Formats: sequence, C-alpha cells, structure tokens
Amino acid sequence: MKATRAVQKILSNYEGETPGVKGKLCQMLMHGKLGGTGKMIILPVDQGFEHGPARSFAPNPAAYDPHYHYQLAIDAGLNAYAAPLGMLEAGADSFAGQIPTILKANSANSLIPSEAPKDQAITASVDDALRLGCAAIGFTVYPGSAAGLEMFEEISAMREEAAAKGVATVIWSYPRGEALTKDGETAIDIGAYAAQIAALLGAHVIKIKLSTDHLELDAARKVYESEAIDIETQAARVAHCMDAAFAGRRIVVFSGGAKKGTDSVYDDARAIRDGGGNGSIIGRNSFQRTRADALEMLGKLVDIYRGKA
Repeated sequence: MKATRAVQKILSNYEGETPGVKGKLCQMLMHGKLGGTGKMIILPVDQGFEHGPARSFAPNPAAYDPHYHYQLAIDAGLNAYAAPLGMLEAGADSFAGQIPTILKANSANSLIPSEAPKDQAITASVDDALRLGCAAIGFTVYPGSAAGLEMFEEISAMREEAAAKGVATVIWSYPRGEALTKDGETAIDIGAYAAQIAALLGAHVIKIKLSTDHLELDAARKVYESEAIDIETQAARVAHCMDAAFAGRRIVVFSGGAKKGTDSVYDDARAIRDGGGNGSIIGRNSFQRTRADALEMLGKLVDIYRGKA
C-alpha cells in the first residue's frame, strides 16, 4: 500500500512521532472508500456504555450484536471502527485485519449521580489495544469539569505509553462540567478551546462536536469581536476549530450527535468539508438506522467528502 501525496502531507505534520504511530495513522487514512483522500469517516459505538442498551440499540435491534457494527463499518467502506473493550473483543477474531479499530479506553455511564463531577473511568489499556491489533486508543476528556485536570494527566500517561508501543491516540475533547452552561458545551469559543487542548495533549486525531455561534466566555467574546473572527456559518466555525488544531496540522473529525434527519447529516458533512475538517465520526446516526438506510447514508457521506455531492 503506497500512501498518497495527500496522506503523506498529513503524516508530515506529526514531526515528533515514531514510525509505528505514523504507520497506524496511515493505515486508517488509507483504508476504505475515502482511503488516500485525507478525509475520514469513523463508526464509534460506545453509546451502550454512555446511554444504556435500549436507548442505543432498540431503534435497530440488529445493533445489539457487536458483529453488526464491525460488518457495517466494513461494508460501508469506513476508515475505522471505535468501541470499548468488550465490543471489540466480541468480534476481534472474526474480523481481524478487515477494518482498523480504535479501542475506547475510558467510559462513563448515565447511572452516575448528576451532582458528581463529569468524569470517566479507565476501562482498557494500551496492552489491550496491542492484543486486539488496534490502530489507536481513544480517550475522552471533559474540559470544564472539576475532574478535567485528572483526565488530562491520565491521557498524558496513556498517550506516552501508546506512542512508545506504536499505537496512535484519538482524543474525544468534549467540554462539559461545572464551569459551563448547557449552551456553552457547544459554543464556538469553547469548541475551539477543546480542539486546542486535545492538540496540546498530543492527540493524533481529535474528535470534537460541531459548534454553534454562541460565545460562552466574556473574555473570549471581546477577542472574537475585536479581531472580527468569522463564526457566522457552520463551515466558518469548522475552519476556526481547524485553526485551533495547530492551523490544521492535526486530524480533526466531528461527531454526529443524536440521531437526526439525513438532510441535516449531509449539511453537517458539507460544512465540515468546506471548512477544511477531516471528516465525521458518526455513531447513532448510522447504527440506529436500518442497515440498508445506514449504508445508503454513509455512501452519500463518502460522495460529499469526495466533492461529488
């Protein structure tokens, strides 16, 4: 497999990384229908942990089976499939080598008391990722939480170990916690800050949410206004978040969120493409649809990122 110029250019931005890490990034970037384009679509299935099984899989009961998600990612020609330890173990042998995988190494759940600090437990290790042949580990941090600094320390240590063992790191950077309002979780100043934090923590791939034009912090608002930073459109906000990710030197994919209409999914993808983002990491909007509908939608997303739709 020869890396395309587009992929080689992306890899050249990771100047401090080992050949092993770059090889894993190349594996994901060159896989599937978007292979070689520099764009990515990843299927994440950690919602059973986060929201519970019925809320996650009852809309499409076939999705209770871990094999379903492996096969969906393979048949849709996606770049990678991300899931917690148990989900990957349930199909790791049957689907070995057929799709790059990302081991989600920490998780929360909706049974935690609401008054508790927003946090996640470490539920898997770098050695688990090696044992399962994963391309990367995935880890969530919550900027804005009282537990956020501890989460930064956890991923710093795990990322160091992963890099030493030739495994890439994907950071879910989700602003959440006592320091933020609900609107603030998706505010553009906070979203860009989240991307910057993930990049500074050493993420090879950054996962953030699409932002609104809300500005949460008064100090940031003054700068956005004085510097006339364009945040009017979704594409402009994507471009601003890419600037925050080392001027686009880091791969950034944007989450799909709760299930919504296909037109909204397509509009989001066009905004990510036009803003210079690297792609989508799209879970519930994939596996909560029937297999046929999901494959049709994911195929259209591939066309969008290829500039054909």
